[in-house]
Amino acid sequence: MIEIVDAKFVISAPNIANAPQSQEQDEVVFMARSNVGKSSLLNALANHKGLAKVSSTPGKTRLINYFDITFIDRETTQKSLAKFVDLPGFGYAKVSQSIKYDWEKNLTDYISQRKQIKLFIHLVDCRHPFLEIDKSVSDFLLECSDETQHILQIFTKIDKLNQKEQNALKKAFPEAIMVSSSKKKGLQKVVTLIYDILKGSFDER
Repeated sequence: MIEIVDAKFVISAPNIANAPQSQEQDEVVFMARSNVGKSSLLNALANHKGLAKVSSTPGKTRLINYFDITFIDRETTQKSLAKFVDLPGFGYAKVSQSIKYDWEKNLTDYISQRKQIKLFIHLVDCRHPFLEIDKSVSDFLLECSDETQHILQIFTKIDKLNQKEQNALKKAFPEAIMVSSSKKKGLQKVVTLIYDILKGSFDER
């Protein structure tokens, strides 16, 4: 069994130029529209309630936040390190157009140029699975990622759907990973997937 046993905030950066220097490809990037439950999922995965700040104001966070994460394989007791990266939510910002442009450009540059990223995790609200903005993000990730990087799409707030709605979502997205931070559903699967991808033991891209 794979678990996250320690998580701590490292630094906030406004753009790729201020990101931590590293030779390791060990970063897991979490990205989502605002108000999809990204911070709640980060906290639930790390079992650390206050790790990522949950804001009641969509689009408030404008910095790239880094966290040091420690995994443990309970069978071997081996520990390993990685970084979780919390990107600002996209698609919503009560800021001026010039600020919004700079903000989105910084994110685009970061996603397309940061070679330390091993895994992109794109979170989608399960109640709104077909939004054009999420399709655009998926297409952009496929376009800019290279053969050493992985993309994982995760549907959040699955507890908000009844069984019939969940079945319909699974039919539309047969490879979908579905989670509920509040109900702790699907979290272990996500932790194990992240660990396997970081370790290079997950083959499907």
